[in-house]
Amino acid sequence: MSSDLSNLFKSELSNTLEQLLSKSSIVETVSPAQIDTYSSTQFIECNVNFDFKDISSTCLFFIPTISAVKFEYFMLGGMGDLKEHIDDEITDAVNEIVSNICGSFSTTVNAQGFDDIKSLKSEIKSATIVEGSKLNSVSNLYEFMLSLDNEKLPIILSFDERMLPFFSAITGVESVAPSAEVHNVTAPVFNELPSSNNVESTVKTPKNLELLYSIKLKLSVRLGTKVVLLKDILTWDVGEIIELEQMVNEPLEILVNGVKIGEGEAVIVEGKFGLKVRKIGNASLRLNQIGL
Repeated sequence: MSSDLSNLFKSELSNTLEQLLSKSSIVETVSPAQIDTYSSTQFIECNVNFDFKDISSTCLFFIPTISAVKFEYFMLGGMGDLKEHIDDEITDAVNEIVSNICGSFSTTVNAQGFDDIKSLKSEIKSATIVEGSKLNSVSNLYEFMLSLDNEKLPIILSFDERMLPFFSAITGVESVAPSAEVHNVTAPVFNELPSSNNVESTVKTPKNLELLYSIKLKLSVRLGTKVVLLKDILTWDVGEIIELEQMVNEPLEILVNGVKIGEGEAVIVEGKFGLKVRKIGNASLRLNQIGL
């Protein structure tokens, strides 16, 4: 059976929207799209390509006017007037949102260590304004009904035939895996950090290590880095914006005593910044990295 990515996708969809739009976001329902209800509306169609292993597939995002205008409005912090129609600025905003959703989804999937989905990559090929009639020529359409601060906003997705089995909880399509063969499995590499995948390491922790359990170590998260010149630093003043090399959809580095042990993403927990771990070495590797 193919790995089911349905829940991971819904989680990253809602989490990414919540972070970008500063609105509480939940995927309330997912169901086959009733395209007749959208015949008179416009959409922003985002064509996304997903690659993993030897598979290349396409996913189409259709963002209707009611959702697209709200997405841009929320991204701008509710400043200005709410637009009634899709324009180029809204298209650019939606393109950025979909790019972040797919990038976050790919990072999360890669962190799971699935045998049948490795090195998942996403790329937006285009973002264009289309009429509702376009849906009549597209198959495998599913409506995701979002709740943003209790406001219902739909988006529609179309998965190609190769992706359907990987979203079986949504599509109902399942594939039968070929008969298994025995192989020596090598831990996946992710920026030189093999994943524990929430499974205990086979390396037993020395009993005397328990004597060190109360040692305090400094945990920090690195947002990004940049090489700068001394003369630039001396010219900085209040209000200066320093552009980092880290992209917004890339994971943050988890450091213990200044040593990287994993990667994660920023979350908000009861009004405070928190970190959701996306990739982390096993217990033995973590001990070696921090010198214990």
